[in-house]
Amino acid sequence: MTHGQEVERRRTFAIIAHPDAGKTTLTEKLLLFGGAIHVAGAVKSNKIRKSAASDFMEIERQRGISVSTSVMTFEYMNRKINILDTPGHEDFAEDTYRTLTAVDSVIIVIDGAKGVELQTRRLMEVCRMRNTPVIVFVNKLDREARDPFDLLDEIENELKINVIPLSWPIGSGSSFRGVYNRYAKKLQLFYSADKQKRSDSILEITDLKTPETDAAIGESANAKLQEDIELLDAVYPEFRRPEYDDGKLAPVFFGSAVNNFGVRELLDCFVQVAPAPKKSRTDVRDIDPFETKLTGFVFKIHANLDPNHRDRIAFLKICSGVFERNKPYLHVASGKQIRFSSPNTFLADRKSIVDESFPGDIVGLHDTGNFKIGDTFTEGEILKFKGIPSFSPELFRYIENADPMKSKQLSKGIDQLMDEGVAQLFTLKVNGRKIIGCLGALQFDVIQYRLEHEYGAKCRYEPVQLYKACWFTGDDKSQTEDFTARKYNYIALDKYGRNVYLAESAYALQMAREKFDRINFHFTSDF
Repeated sequence: MTHGQEVERRRTFAIIAHPDAGKTTLTEKLLLFGGAIHVAGAVKSNKIRKSAASDFMEIERQRGISVSTSVMTFEYMNRKINILDTPGHEDFAEDTYRTLTAVDSVIIVIDGAKGVELQTRRLMEVCRMRNTPVIVFVNKLDREARDPFDLLDEIENELKINVIPLSWPIGSGSSFRGVYNRYAKKLQLFYSADKQKRSDSILEITDLKTPETDAAIGESANAKLQEDIELLDAVYPEFRRPEYDDGKLAPVFFGSAVNNFGVRELLDCFVQVAPAPKKSRTDVRDIDPFETKLTGFVFKIHANLDPNHRDRIAFLKICSGVFERNKPYLHVASGKQIRFSSPNTFLADRKSIVDESFPGDIVGLHDTGNFKIGDTFTEGEILKFKGIPSFSPELFRYIENADPMKSKQLSKGIDQLMDEGVAQLFTLKVNGRKIIGCLGALQFDVIQYRLEHEYGAKCRYEPVQLYKACWFTGDDKSQTEDFTARKYNYIALDKYGRNVYLAESAYALQMAREKFDRINFHFTSDF
């Protein structure tokens, strides 16, 4: 295949949702129908049922939620599919926001009973800022759900995007019979006694007005389906690909991921309409994926992916060119040429070495602490990709060693976990005490759990009353020194040695900005 053909067949997307909408379950079933796995896992696992492939961390299996983005790659219908399953919980939103910089499209999962929820709206705002193409999957139709027409209206109003239903449910809850595929104009009914395995016994009906259809789904259900389809055809126009590509039109699919309904329709349509890799913005120019020279950026770092080997993986999104094993590339931040002998592709925590990767692919690079989020790799060009910041934390706690015999393990664990970018470490200049800053309270529990179970170190937290962390820079040396002296008790260094002001209150921050007008205060570390 030519380079251009390899680019065209890539589909890189994220699955995003409010917590408990069924996002990870849908990911499992996409892997199942795509042939990447043979038995779909359960989000809340027990000893009998297999746990979800994308929820591979022990704390994810215990709590039944995703706390970290996982990457999964498989082939389907001659397309190379890269799925990024993101955390839904708002306390892990920063990981999700950064993941959205590395994808070309998004599938939003919505609970059919609850409709559009708070986190769904927030994530849609990020997609709208980037004009990211969106497909909506209304899930959990196996339970009693709201009227699908009402759901369509709510999606349009709440997410501020036009919709076009490309599949339609036949009932919900106890009356749920399956899904009609408006895109392919056929009804597919799946029969599978084991919902964790793919069934190839499919009843395919192309004409609704037949006795066979009445027999398959019931006469009244078929009459209601035909009535709904006529109304849909009158109200909703044909699917328009350019509007979808511009992020202005969202195809909507209905189904039940846990029961395998509607997933195949979603996947088959997705591989046809979802965009191939698009242009990426840098501080110098836009990068075209069809360029022959490599460019890429690190959007995520995962410490301790395999606890037995203490490995640390940097996730590199390829934006142009070809990434080749053992070929040297410029690490722009350090100015060094680095070659990688074992770059990986992923199915969550299962890795396999890859010889070459193309734009749209996600490559795992073994890292000994040299890389950080936002780092760029090129074949010599000096540039930096835009829009991959670390946000200013708003929750803070002192972190203390709870086991003096494990101080080295604690130090190493904190150092590696902070590199993941979901929390930040600040060291006070006045006394050297260390403060952890997060955007969500659940992050503190995750850090404490992972320190103990992955590094064998125990920590305890102590409260500290702070309002916000902000980095500061200034060209006026005397004013910067005056500010540092006056606020010395609240001045800290971040992990990379940059000055940070830990504002004690909103009022103190406002007064500091007014009084020290020649100092620049930054609320993301992307400066």
